Amino acid sequence: MSEHIKRINTPLTAEMADSLAMGDNVLISGVIYTARDAVHKRFADLIKEGKELPLDLDGQIIYYVGPAPAKPGLACGPAGPTTSYRMDSVAPLLLEKGLKGMIGKGLRSAAVVESMKKNKAVYFAATGGAAALIAKSILSVEAVAYEELGTEALQKMVVSDFPAIVVIDNKGNNLYEQGPKKYQS
Repeated sequence: MSEHIKRINTPLTAEMADSLAMGDNVLISGVIYTARDAVHKRFADLIKEGKELPLDLDGQIIYYVGPAPAKPGLACGPAGPTTSYRMDSVAPLLLEKGLKGMIGKGLRSAAVVESMKKNKAVYFAATGGAAALIAKSILSVEAVAYEELGTEALQKMVVSDFPAIVVIDNKGNNLYEQGPKKYQS
């Protein structure tokens, strides 16, 4: 596991995803998109109907978050990660469409991990409980689609030095599984 911090810029290229290893601390800068349960359901419906998604997922990172409304002078309010497994039924469909990164918290299903390996994608964890701190790395938030969902709309977020940890790399190495083993002996 890495002790230094890697800086990455979006979109996430295949080469960059390949250079990231389980346990790497990263600072992400550029554009990421927010999407939770309702957006994922709409994406799944569009894919099943053979229709276009409201954004090209190639090389993109989706953050599983519904940021709180912004206070005056801030880009957004607290923006902590939501539990990722709730998106697991749709994630493989999005990975097939070119999604390269996902940010959330908690475990992922075996099907998602297999799809990540196949599609060379990475799963990052953002620290739960650090929503106000994470919000400081968010420079702007703009609704892209499904504005009627409020803070859970599909949103474009511009971030600078957004802190995350590579929990599952594109080879399937999983910090949630392998991390505890090092302390069990």
